[in-house]
Amino acid sequence: QVQLVESGGGLVQAGGSLRLSCAVIGRTGNPYNIGWFRQAPGKEREFVAAISWNGGLVQYAQAVKGRFTITRNDRVDTGYLQMNGLKPEDTAVYGCAAGAVFGTNVHAYEFWGQGTQVTISS
Repeated sequence: QVQLVESGGGLVQAGGSLRLSCAVIGRTGNPYNIGWFRQAPGKEREFVAAISWNGGLVQYAQAVKGRFTITRNDRVDTGYLQMNGLKPEDTAVYGCAAGAVFGTNVHAYEFWGQGTQVTISS
């Protein structure tokens, strides 16, 4: 019954910014962790960032550390990924995930959104 809906993707020039949103529907009032992953064509899905159910723990992939910020607002059941200083290598489909376990592995998460395309031109 849980659904995740990403939004905010688009095409921007290198150095630009995007803010992705992840609406979590169907688990209001339940603790859940949020993770962001991305997958570029021909590559494995990779971890980007994660935030714990209460926002007390955050983790970032080294490739995005210092440029991306993960946050959440449970009053509106939404997670966010602020992406600054975007690079062409950030181009990928970005998906959010939710689950009962905080982690950096795809297997830690139970529910996934459809993904949103992020394209960075050089």
